[in-house]
Amino acid sequence: MALEALKRRRRSDYKFQLEYRTRWSDNDMYHHLNNSIYYFLFDSVVNTYLIKHCSLHPPTSSQIGLVVHSHCDYLAPIEFPAVVDLALRVNKLGKSSVSYEIGVFEHGQEEVKAVGEFVHVFVDRESRKPGMQGMAEELKKGLSEILANKATL
Repeated sequence: MALEALKRRRRSDYKFQLEYRTRWSDNDMYHHLNNSIYYFLFDSVVNTYLIKHCSLHPPTSSQIGLVVHSHCDYLAPIEFPAVVDLALRVNKLGKSSVSYEIGVFEHGQEEVKAVGEFVHVFVDRESRKPGMQGMAEELKKGLSEILANKATL
């Protein structure tokens, strides 16, 4: 995706949001959110959505999501103390895989600070291979609720 298009992202481009209050320990030596914290936040917003809206119960689900790709485009720094809004959407929904996009916004500001991509492949817990039927129906249904309009991709 072109960097210029990512810079134009707004909260309204996403269908689910989660608030996070930064901690002093989230900063790096340059006094801004450490790169690794962004990935922690991506994992948190995705799994919060899966648990609350897709009937996923990680300790007992027969299917689990394995992260097979992730990246982040950092557009502007965030410093402690801050409240960030993590905005989530699905850009692509396949038979067993899903590509999420996460926008990171500082509370009260419309400009996106970072945009990440996170790809899960849902596999059988035991075999670690995708099932013949793909992802569970409830999971796919919940993910389709935040599927981005193809015109906005």
